[in-house]
Amino acid sequence: MKKIALILILLSAQLNIAQSSKKEIAVPRDTSFTFHSAIEKILKEYPYARPVFVDSAEVSEKKNIVYCLMNGRELHLDLFSPVKRSVKKLPAVLLVHGGGWKSGARSMEMPMAMRLASSGFVAATVEYRLSPEAKYPAAIYDFKSAVRWLRANSDEFNIDSNKIAIYGCSSGGHLASFIGATNGIVRFEGDNGNSSNSSSVQAVVNIDGILDFTDPAESGKDNDPAKPSAGKLWLGYSFKENPALWIEASPLTYAGVSTPPILFINSSIERFHAGREAFIQKLRDLDIYSEVHTIPDTPHTFWLFNPWFEETAELILSFLGKILKND
Repeated sequence: MKKIALILILLSAQLNIAQSSKKEIAVPRDTSFTFHSAIEKILKEYPYARPVFVDSAEVSEKKNIVYCLMNGRELHLDLFSPVKRSVKKLPAVLLVHGGGWKSGARSMEMPMAMRLASSGFVAATVEYRLSPEAKYPAAIYDFKSAVRWLRANSDEFNIDSNKIAIYGCSSGGHLASFIGATNGIVRFEGDNGNSSNSSSVQAVVNIDGILDFTDPAESGKDNDPAKPSAGKLWLGYSFKENPALWIEASPLTYAGVSTPPILFINSSIERFHAGREAFIQKLRDLDIYSEVHTIPDTPHTFWLFNPWFEETAELILSFLGKILKND
């Protein structure tokens, strides 16, 4: 336990450093979901779970890159790539952390970003506006902007601009799926820079992210006005107050001909599968490729810990190899 405590202290310090910036204006923060809280919760049921460390010897890191500036508010990303620069441009993956649209930090996805970079991808962990700062659709605009930034800077960072994927976990999985499902829909672009570049992605990885806000597992949570659901905090209204908005914010609403191939990796907790089968059926009807893998006896935050991290990474690499690296 002493070793785990030291790990948590180091990761907490890293998280604070990654989110601090002298230039950044003060923004409200919710710290209910951190690596520390996740490990404390998971150890109660899975005492053998352990944090993940990925050897960085093969990975180059560029931290705190400003990809968007809005009225003095900087949004940052951290970029991870193979140390040895490839002659060919590399596919890129944008990583979206979870936290109920209100909490979490991009540093939590650093192990997976490093794992992807060590396997020949450029990986970007991205800061975005959470519900204490800005409600839907601000986060959507942020990620569309981040994709455009990757394309605008593809030469500098050796990125193949025709091969960009988005990966997300929990609420980040919902957001990643939303970004993919809304490829080409102008009203979700926002105006956060690099407007001459496309925000379309060519693949989606959804880890335990819901697809349908109207599913009772999500829409039925707001029974106590004193305890608003994460969905209400992000959308500004409960499902009963504004059902049309909850439908609008569901990736399932937009699944169609422009939706790219998608990989679902799920825990054994059923409520995080909301809308998955209906989404997949829409893709099947259009002959769009998808995969589903449900890892048995897993907690919701399985992707952050061993013994599940490597299995998750291998599933992701196999899928992205089929979709982005098969030429």
